Amino acid sequence: MKIECVKEKFLEAVGRAEKFTGKNLTLPILSCIALDASKSNLVIKATNLDIGIEIEVPVKIIEPGKVVLLGTTLLNFLTNLTGENKILLESNENNVSIKTEKASIILKSYLYEEFPIIPKVSGSKNFSIEPVDFALGLRSVGYSSAVTSMKPELSSVYVYSDEEDLVFVATDSFRLSEKRVKMKKGKDLGSVLIPFKNISEIVRLLESSRGSVSVSLNSNQIAFVFEGVYMVSRVIDGTFPDYKQIIPKDFKTEVVVLKQDLFSALKLVNVFSDAFHQVVFKIVPGDKVFELSTKNADVGEGKLSVDAVLKGEDVGISFNYKYITECFQSFESDSLTLSFSGVGRPLVIRGVSDKTFSYVVMPMNK
Repeated sequence: MKIECVKEKFLEAVGRAEKFTGKNLTLPILSCIALDASKSNLVIKATNLDIGIEIEVPVKIIEPGKVVLLGTTLLNFLTNLTGENKILLESNENNVSIKTEKASIILKSYLYEEFPIIPKVSGSKNFSIEPVDFALGLRSVGYSSAVTSMKPELSSVYVYSDEEDLVFVATDSFRLSEKRVKMKKGKDLGSVLIPFKNISEIVRLLESSRGSVSVSLNSNQIAFVFEGVYMVSRVIDGTFPDYKQIIPKDFKTEVVVLKQDLFSALKLVNVFSDAFHQVVFKIVPGDKVFELSTKNADVGEGKLSVDAVLKGEDVGISFNYKYITECFQSFESDSLTLSFSGVGRPLVIRGVSDKTFSYVVMPMNK
């Protein structure tokens, strides 16, 4: 193989691909990036077997061919290469030389035949969506996924279509997030469970793209195609819980509060929270009291009143501080409605002006 390319375009593609490499000691080939110059453009490939990517880069192909190089080494060299524009890359037996006007290195190459095949999604359901919208759906709920793989369906984001909405849901059984994103065309697309560990890379790539993204999915994979990029992720084979059954329908107490006021109050009282991050919500609508309190035998205790509009019954209930504050990133509304169904029942948080996101959190046992 012998190619000539522009450094910036090559570096950008290698930087994207390197994030998809694996750190598997038993399969060192997963630490590599494959370069395929057998067609009109160079295709850069990387995979960790859970998620993979192919990126097309316009280059001048002098001699077609395929090579495999260590991703980190190649990226480090290109990143630290300053004042250069053109790169000449040429393979020779078990090595690859990379030359610029002032620099020259030789990298060991690996057998292309040992590099895993990145699957193509076929016989699938397809739809188009703005990449920022799909990324928003994943980012809005991903933090609610379970971090362990004891129950794979909980360590994932559940995506399904509901009339004109694409719905994103995640839960670790202590809290649950649901985000609805409008689609251009409403049709039944089925459902898919995307592994939590792949969410950050999918979001990062989609947020950096422009235009529309084509999404294809089947029972084994979900693929995204846009701007010369093909990204494919393994999906979970499982059944997501019937989460709608756990969302309360009737409420006894409601609090309307400014998001920033509640967030600031939680940060302040958390100074005195215990190892379980417990914060107590005290609501007395008749006396216009909305109070947050924490207590730690080794540090002290804190209590803070928050301005809010209250209605309904008195309630005193404890929550995990982290479970409450982590959801604020997903609300576009400046004001929130906190709906309580009574002691021992979940709290439902929604935006006052934006109904596309709902958050459910279970109370703590005192």
